[in-house]
Amino acid sequence: MAKLYFSYAAMNAGKSTILLQAAHNYQERGMNALLYTSALYAEGGVGKISSRIGLDVEANLYRAEDNLLEQIITANKQQKIDCIFVDEAQFLTAQQVWQLARVADHMNIPVMCYGLRTDFQGKLFEGSAELLAIADILREIRTICECGSKATMVVRFDEHGQPMREGDQVAIGKEIYVSMCRKHWEEKMRDPSVVTAFRLEPNAATPISLDEDEDDESLAQLG
Repeated sequence: MAKLYFSYAAMNAGKSTILLQAAHNYQERGMNALLYTSALYAEGGVGKISSRIGLDVEANLYRAEDNLLEQIITANKQQKIDCIFVDEAQFLTAQQVWQLARVADHMNIPVMCYGLRTDFQGKLFEGSAELLAIADILREIRTICECGSKATMVVRFDEHGQPMREGDQVAIGKEIYVSMCRKHWEEKMRDPSVVTAFRLEPNAATPISLDEDEDDESLAQLG
């Protein structure tokens, strides 16, 4: 039985690089991988999945109004599809997540989704929330904060380098996104007019490691 996968992370964790490597593995074996990315980031109307290390591949664009199940059924009739890859999966609607689940359940095609878990305000994206709820396999792709701890949150900075505490969930502009641990995210996002009502004395420092759980993977094995 094929499965629905969700690999999630903060910004700049290498999600697209891992996706492209996995898709290449299928294609290298003569298999047909169908790639999708969000139309919100289309370049001149063309879909493209790009990684920080300079790799990029053309991909089909999906919009909120698209029925992905119908599209995949049509594409599969033209040429057998061996796997579906979805980049920027946080922008899927809940309905589209279920459409992809039906692709895995009824068409026996594995679906691999990659995306952010939360936005700059620490809120779940619609697509991510639904994937976290129903995906068969959840994978966390790790990256680190400037302090060396695992980064789980994202801060949006404006063009002047100031942290943005309000705004639309999706913004295509001059904003810069930086991944941080929860502690430093809260420090950036806290209203400076709010005075903390308590102070905690931390325990002695312990060695910093991404591998806090026995089954965690090392930074060298992201994803």
